[in-house]
Amino acid sequence: MLTHPIPPVYDERSTILILGSFPSVKSREQGFFYGHPQNRFWRVLAAVFRDELPMSVPDRKAFLLRHGIALWDVLAACEIRGSADASIRSAAPNDLRPILAAAPIRTICVNGQTAARLYRAHIEPITGRPALVLPSTSPANASWSLDRLIEAWKVIR
Repeated sequence: MLTHPIPPVYDERSTILILGSFPSVKSREQGFFYGHPQNRFWRVLAAVFRDELPMSVPDRKAFLLRHGIALWDVLAACEIRGSADASIRSAAPNDLRPILAAAPIRTICVNGQTAARLYRAHIEPITGRPALVLPSTSPANASWSLDRLIEAWKVIR
């Protein structure tokens, strides 16, 4: 069983909460979200908000907060092989209540279908808040081009 090693990013101005499923191996190694260079998350957000691509962890945190984005994952712990969402077992959810109490979150978004399924099963029954399902920025979602992802993700602006 792996425990989520990365704390959430948010502040009192965060209005959008984006949730992934669980950090990839690369993200766990780097200690921050979407650390795999093939994941398109940061390129998508930079294009959506017409901002520079943040490269370092401090720049990424500043980017998120500057645009009112809170970022975390649905799961606090799970069994997972490598970074494969399909292998997730024994899922234990994160407690979103501290974020929802501290920030005026108007929209909760999930990055991909696995995060959506896990959110619906483990978190929505507690919060009573549905999540907007966005297409996964993972390189495994190869049927979605970068341009198509950017268009779909513009709903968070």
